Amino acid sequence: MATPLEALLAEKGVLLADGATGTNLFNMGLASGEAPELWNEDQPEKIAALHQGFVDAGADIILTNSFGGTRHRLKLHHAQDRVHELNEKAARIARGVADKAGRKVIVAGSVGPTGELLEPLGALTYDQAVEAFVEQMEGLKAGGVDVAWIETMSAPAEARAAAEAAVKVGLPYTYTVSFDTAGRSMMGLHPRDIYEVADGLPQAPQAVGANCGVGASDILSSLLDMTAAKPDATVIVKGNCGIPEFRGTDIHYSGTPELMADYARLAIDSGAKIIGGCCGTSFAHLKAMRDAIDGHAKSERPTIETVVERIGPLRNKQADESGAGSGEGGSGRRRRRS
Repeated sequence: MATPLEALLAEKGVLLADGATGTNLFNMGLASGEAPELWNEDQPEKIAALHQGFVDAGADIILTNSFGGTRHRLKLHHAQDRVHELNEKAARIARGVADKAGRKVIVAGSVGPTGELLEPLGALTYDQAVEAFVEQMEGLKAGGVDVAWIETMSAPAEARAAAEAAVKVGLPYTYTVSFDTAGRSMMGLHPRDIYEVADGLPQAPQAVGANCGVGASDILSSLLDMTAAKPDATVIVKGNCGIPEFRGTDIHYSGTPELMADYARLAIDSGAKIIGGCCGTSFAHLKAMRDAIDGHAKSERPTIETVVERIGPLRNKQADESGAGSGEGGSGRRRRRS
């Protein structure tokens, strides 16, 4: 039987995922250094308002406020003994918004990295990582998520540990990697190799892809690599809203609604099936993306030169082993993490 995500993909063809969590919560009053996950208990009405804003903008998928919901991240806020509780609350808040939307909205349980390095670079073992992710996902499952949404990963082993945890808990899962270091993840994974992360697990991912990074041009470059390697795959792209820029102590993102709309069109043409925004993406940006997706028929696959012409220059370039730019179009490119 199809999962809720598979069923909605079959119905609509291309899905719109939501936008930024942290950026929008900061605009709602979240203080720097404060754990967003604690707002699931302390400010649930603001978390619900975040989800509602994205649903009103047209999102098909909303991510729970649980990105830093493992014991390893929560211990920084003395909340490592509240993993199940905070993740369950995150899921229940999102579920409540989705269930009154009047249409099908997928609730995706956001699972970010632990913040620890796995052996041999760090002290965290693979089994310990799986255990931490299981603990988090049990809370998300209890709260009613439709899918575990593993995101912003850098280390293939950590992404796999999270995928294995989802299988153990009995949740369908997706995973996305941040290709932010000279065209690869910080731990060296190339976009074309994204599919190998879950090889051999008893349950395959529902979708894989990229999120965060630098800006729209660079993540579209990663998308072209991923879809060239496996054209029929269900690929996610959830890029930052333009380029992050410091203005004093504040970070602003250069992307306009018009730019993010064109990013969405190019993402469709490049083969993405799930398109969203990451850092800096507001409700207004997402509404423009919704309108772009609804009004666009898939067209010719773009070259990287077309992406640069329409969206802007690449910020994180690297030549491939032959000395030419990696991926389609023959241009060097790529990203760093913002």
